[in-house]
Amino acid sequence: MTPIENPKSQIANPDEREALPLSLLNDYLYCPRRAALKGIEGMRSGNKFTVLGNIAHEHADFPGFEHRAGWKLIRALPLFSERLGLSGKADLVEVREQAGRIVEARPVEYKRGRVSRWDNDRVQLCAQALCLEEMLGIAVPEGMIFHAKSQKRTTVSFDVELHHTTEEAVAQLRDLLAAGVVPVATLKPQCDGCSLHEVCLPELATSGLTRAYKNLFT
Repeated sequence: MTPIENPKSQIANPDEREALPLSLLNDYLYCPRRAALKGIEGMRSGNKFTVLGNIAHEHADFPGFEHRAGWKLIRALPLFSERLGLSGKADLVEVREQAGRIVEARPVEYKRGRVSRWDNDRVQLCAQALCLEEMLGIAVPEGMIFHAKSQKRTTVSFDVELHHTTEEAVAQLRDLLAAGVVPVATLKPQCDGCSLHEVCLPELATSGLTRAYKNLFT
């Protein structure tokens, strides 16, 4: 059995911290309030964009593997990092083996739309790579994001800067959840299309209604 077929086998004595979901790291980079509403308040919602995202993930969400062009393609692979306190699932991990040992690996994340203007997708992918490095004991220098709309892949290089951004984001997300305080709403470009928009109501934060409400009870 190769290490990739039993990812837990190389992780002993799990960290006592509660593992953060990899997907929540994406939410945090997209919007800290969104991550807090999910991670602290337990809120979930959906819209047409989440439906399209689910469709984009449909094939990748079924565990299994196949071989293609010299790569072994493994879908829905559980990922873990004891060092960072992360857990989750990769849409797809492509690996190369030599003499029954994995010598190359790259995560592939499925996204519904175009290349994101923010770092959330790249950081989530880098976090997956850090999990794979810890699990497999090999360097994972790059991964890919598959964009369902264009049916094309974007290569993401995991350089020192992205590693730093990723590890900082993990620490900041953990601090946010530990504080247990949901940040105030702020209207931003990424609010358009957010599945929690109707719950968050960021427009109220800039309309003066929130300020008037606070004044009423102070």
